[in-house]
Amino acid sequence: MSASGYLAPNQIYQGDARALLAQLRPESVSLSFWSPPYFVGKSYETELDFPTWSELLRQTIDGHFVVIAPGGFLAVNIADILAFEDPDMPRIQADNVSAKKVKITREQVLAAQQANPGFDKYRLAALLGCSEQTIDRRLKNNNVRGGKYTPQTRVQLTAGLVEQWASEAGFYLYDRRIWVKDPCWENSRWHSLSYRAVDEFEHILIFWKPGITVVNRERLDAGEWAEWGSRAVWNIPSVRSNSDHESQFPLELPRRMVKLLTEADDLVLDCFVGSGTTALAAIEQGRQFLGFDLSPNSVKLATRRTAEAFAASQLLLL
Repeated sequence: MSASGYLAPNQIYQGDARALLAQLRPESVSLSFWSPPYFVGKSYETELDFPTWSELLRQTIDGHFVVIAPGGFLAVNIADILAFEDPDMPRIQADNVSAKKVKITREQVLAAQQANPGFDKYRLAALLGCSEQTIDRRLKNNNVRGGKYTPQTRVQLTAGLVEQWASEAGFYLYDRRIWVKDPCWENSRWHSLSYRAVDEFEHILIFWKPGITVVNRERLDAGEWAEWGSRAVWNIPSVRSNSDHESQFPLELPRRMVKLLTEADDLVLDCFVGSGTTALAAIEQGRQFLGFDLSPNSVKLATRRTAEAFAASQLLLL
C-alpha cells in the first residue's frame, strides 16, 4: 500500500480481484490485460459452476471502469467457447460406429428378434455370432455414448457474454484479435466421439473507456505493423511446458498488447496474474505493472519472476 492509501504499482498482490480493484487509484490503469478461468480442466476451476463463473467475470469487469484511465483499454483473452456441466441439458448421444469392435447393428438385432420372436438374448447372440452383452447393449441403446454418470457438457460462446458485461459496466467494444495457438485437447475431450472441432484459437476482446486515445504508430516499426499491428489474426505458439504454472500464455501475447496499446511508464494490470507473464511484458516494454491472484503459489511465482525481470532491466539501463 502506498502513502496515498492506494495499492502501490510494480507489485503482485494476493486476493480476490474484485476486492483489490477497489483499492486502486481511480483512472490510473492504461491497460488491463488478463485471461480468466474458462473451463478447460485446470485444477483452479474445479469449484466453479457457470453461475459462479459468470458473476466472477461480470463483477471483475464492472470493477474496472473506475480504475481504467479515460481512453484506456480493458482486454480479455478468453477461449471462444466454454465447456461446463449442465445437468438440465439433454444428453447428446453419440453412436460411435467406427470404434465398435463388434459390427452388429441395432437394426440387425431387431430384425433377428422379429424373425425369431421366441429367442432370448442368448439365442439371438448365437444366431448373430456375438455376445449376449452386445445384444443387450444394442436393444437398450446403452452402447450409445451420452455420459451415464456425469452431467452433459454444454458449449456456449463467450464473446457475447463478455461484451454484454463490459457494456453494462460502461465500456465499448473497440476491437478483437484472434490468437491462433496449438490445439487445446483438454477443452475438446469430445473430439473422438462427435463432429466437434478441436479448440485451437482464442479471442482477445478489447474494450475502450470513453476518453482521448493516443494513437502512436511509432510504438511499432513498419514490419511489426505489417505483421501483426494491424492484423486481426495472430499466430503465436502456445507455451510448450507449463511446469511452473498450469495456465501460462506465451510472452509474445501480452508483449504485443502492451506495445500496441500503451506508452512508456503507463500502468498495466493483470487481475488473474498467474505466473506473471503480463507483468513481465510490461517490465520489458518499460511500463509499470500490477498483478492480482487468489493463489499464494501464483503470487509467489509471479513475484519472483517479476523481481528477476526488473533486476535484469535495471542492469540493462546501467
